[in-house]
Amino acid sequence: MPRNYKKEYKNYQGTTTQKKRRASRNTARNRALAKGTVKKGDNKDIDHKDGNPRNNKKSNLRAISKSKNRSFPRTKTAGKKIKRRKR
Repeated sequence: MPRNYKKEYKNYQGTTTQKKRRASRNTARNRALAKGTVKKGDNKDIDHKDGNPRNNKKSNLRAISKSKNRSFPRTKTAGKKIKRRKR
């Protein structure tokens, strides 16, 4: 059975909360593009270290690969568990 994208948007992605989160993620990406941290097509994501897309403080953002940023479980209780390298 194919996905019903209209229903998904109506029930989840179209809610005001999700729209605000998406706008904040886009803002962070656009600021990083303007600053030169990331480039279009470089396969990098802007990672919000605390997992909150509304927190666009400079200290909370970093550019990492898409595979690393999207590797953790997407549940409300899981949180972000990215392995950090020891220095």
